[in-house]
Amino acid sequence: MKTAILTLTLHTNYGGILQCYALQTVLERMGHEVKVLDKKFDFKLPLYRYPLAYAKRIVFKYLLCKKGVDILKEQKLKREYAVVSQYTQPFIKRYIRAIYVPLTTEQMQKEGFQAFVVGSDQVWRPKYFSSRRSLIHQAYFSFTKGLSVKRLSYAASFGTDDWEYTPRQTRQCKALLQQFDGVSVRERGAVALCREHFGREALHVLDPTMLLNAADYRQLIAQSPEPLQPIEGLMTYILDSDSEKEAVAQRIAEHNGWSIFRGNSRCEDLTAPLTERIQPPVEQWLQGFAQARMILTDSFHACVFSILFHKPFVVIGNAARGLSRFHSLLSLFGLESRLVTSAAEAERVAAQPICWETVDSRLEEERIKSMAFLKQHLGEV
Repeated sequence: MKTAILTLTLHTNYGGILQCYALQTVLERMGHEVKVLDKKFDFKLPLYRYPLAYAKRIVFKYLLCKKGVDILKEQKLKREYAVVSQYTQPFIKRYIRAIYVPLTTEQMQKEGFQAFVVGSDQVWRPKYFSSRRSLIHQAYFSFTKGLSVKRLSYAASFGTDDWEYTPRQTRQCKALLQQFDGVSVRERGAVALCREHFGREALHVLDPTMLLNAADYRQLIAQSPEPLQPIEGLMTYILDSDSEKEAVAQRIAEHNGWSIFRGNSRCEDLTAPLTERIQPPVEQWLQGFAQARMILTDSFHACVFSILFHKPFVVIGNAARGLSRFHSLLSLFGLESRLVTSAAEAERVAAQPICWETVDSRLEEERIKSMAFLKQHLGEV
């Protein structure tokens, strides 16, 4: 069956890239022909915003003498992005079967898709799905209206337990969701949100990265075209870095006699030197989980890969980014204690062992349930 995956735009986020790769791989192993509906990273402003944007920049740069103001900001960002993503974009080209086409009914009919799957990641969070929040209805396949196709969500996430849709968006998306053949979500809280706001029952399933196993990801590491740095000791993957988290990482490493491998660059810090913003290869990130002795993170997908590779980990939660996805994931495996809300608690938790036998047993149960959902609604070819 020719199947389209719709997810967040793929660029430098390891979790976003690998969840897409995993879902694509699973569907292909089921016998489906899969394409990913991606879109180019767009640095252009809407035409109507150019006059005001340029006027403000000129005032700030030349009249107020503000430093770091770029008149041609979009062109600069585009040039820098090519450098920052020099390793992640080749991975996407090698492994993700992406197509870049308009999301219109006519185009989908032309492509001949028989099924559409939206997910995973925070694809149902308006502020993440599109730079124009009004387009969230596309994440519910508004562009397939009138087509005789299968529609389902796999591990779609709202990213939070708070309702961030406007009344109009709620009405639009509720109507569209009634056309879905199956609805599954990544967090337990999302089941309640679907029921309360959309009047639709949803199944709680695994993030697609967990449908594959460590051996699948070790194969990607082995196939890396880039030489990879050997990893020893503590791996940190911190999205919201601060001095307290850095200090905790240093103390954990020193206590155990470990070195520290930092799993990400400062790619989103526009003030950092360009050389420090280059995102390392996806395979290097995976190798960190394969070889490190322990993981310190504030990332959902770093928790996932710590579990898959049987690595002790501590996750420092960030309430601003949302904690529900961490609670939902960790409670599946009895690992709620690995989540702390302050860096000071991390050292205590780091010393606690994990029973991987229990984790693996629960993971297998959840895989069976999650795969059953896909087989029920798409079937195996």
